[in-house]
Amino acid sequence: QRFGSSSEKTNPDQLSLFNEAEDTADSTIEEPTVDTITYKRKKQRGQRKLMLENLPTETIEYRLSEEEQVCSCCGGDLHEMSTEVRKEIEVIPAQVKVKEHVRYVYSCRHCERHEIETPIVTATMPAPVIPGSLASPSAMAYTMTQKYVEGMPLYRQEKHLERFGISIPRQTLANWTLYGAKTWLRLVYDQMHKHLLERDILHSDETTLQVLSEPDRPATSKSYMWLYRTGKDDTPIVLYDYKQTRAGKHPSRFLANFNGYLHVDGYAGYNKISGVTLVGCWAHARRKFTEA
Repeated sequence: QRFGSSSEKTNPDQLSLFNEAEDTADSTIEEPTVDTITYKRKKQRGQRKLMLENLPTETIEYRLSEEEQVCSCCGGDLHEMSTEVRKEIEVIPAQVKVKEHVRYVYSCRHCERHEIETPIVTATMPAPVIPGSLASPSAMAYTMTQKYVEGMPLYRQEKHLERFGISIPRQTLANWTLYGAKTWLRLVYDQMHKHLLERDILHSDETTLQVLSEPDRPATSKSYMWLYRTGKDDTPIVLYDYKQTRAGKHPSRFLANFNGYLHVDGYAGYNKISGVTLVGCWAHARRKFTEA
């Protein structure tokens, strides 16, 4: 217990990453229909309808042709008696297309013929998200979302785009990501930081990581990612702050204008923060009782 290796134990009930579908599937369970939910499960009335109501709907109608609208018994005309509706969800894969911006330049024919100077008027056009780049706002957002939300590394995105018929090197995708973070998302980050400091309850923690290709530092150097988030009273704000050390000056600077309760794990570096009341973590306290 004192000198042995320690690690977080995996919950044996946790589903495997690779065979989740096989472990979860149950062929004996029937998928409920709208009628089943509506009439037989009154406590969950219209559950599927509520799930689908915010999605755009495309209606495809199937009718008999005029030649087919003839009764097979007497030969009389058929009329529309009722309808049967089946709903299904359709997933539209991502598409890559070229958006060409063409703006027109105008001049005066009279001035061209009779005046010394001719005024030139150019139509307005949105500025590019990156000057001189193929990147559009949607392409940049898609790249960053795929990496940081869906967990798809840039080298996989490079191959993914090749299957769409376009070759964009991962280095270019990396440039888009960095430029978007520093130029556009930084504005959102700073505004979120301002709102975070206005709260009266915050949580903070830090964790180690290694950063490759950092100037004047070997790849084996230990760095720290500091995490700050708000409580559960409102829409949560979660911010990361990368620093090379675990020094207490970093949270002191980040929370310089904060006054309130700070929920932490007992690390002494948080004691240097002025104007806050430190609140201990029950999870960390419970671990000691568990060990005992």
